[in-house]
Amino acid sequence: MFNDLSTPLAYLASRRSGRPRDMVGPGPGSAELDSILALAMRTPDHGKLFPWRFVVVGSDQRDELAALLSRALDQNDPGAGAAHRQKADEFAHNGEALVVLLSAPVIPHKIPVWEQELSVGAAAMNLLHAIHAHGYVGSWLTGWATYDPVVEEAFRLAASERIAGFFFIGSPGRPLEERPRPDPQAVVRRWSPPL
Repeated sequence: MFNDLSTPLAYLASRRSGRPRDMVGPGPGSAELDSILALAMRTPDHGKLFPWRFVVVGSDQRDELAALLSRALDQNDPGAGAAHRQKADEFAHNGEALVVLLSAPVIPHKIPVWEQELSVGAAAMNLLHAIHAHGYVGSWLTGWATYDPVVEEAFRLAASERIAGFFFIGSPGRPLEERPRPDPQAVVRRWSPPL
């Protein structure tokens, strides 16, 4: 359902990210989350390699995620202050649902890793669109936890896998703000063939 929007174009023009800390209930139930993930998988994928994985962190696992982030800080940033640790705890508990997207390239393969990584980015955008289409708000965050080896090891199944981002899902607890968008003239140009 397109949040009572009349056309797909209106839907595309209305998608915005929300701040995870501002998200409230309700969030997607199990069947809705399965539908969201199935839609996210309908992405360009040269070679049909499925070079991405989705890891669902259950609401009953958020304390364990917070403990993981705390261990990561202990090992890799022992000087982290109380405010940084508090933010890590809040990060682990934000949103009504949480999906971690992994880049899982098939190596070696004739399809270049770069093309596989582009498919991961497309899956991420499809995930955000599917969240919006189900009437929720989503947010794609990275930050230190995405690149921390302790956190990475807790999510990946192979050494080649990397965290592409944490996707928080919920209902907006406040009106969503429009962010600045680029001037098309600054980022779009017509190709000029070489002479």
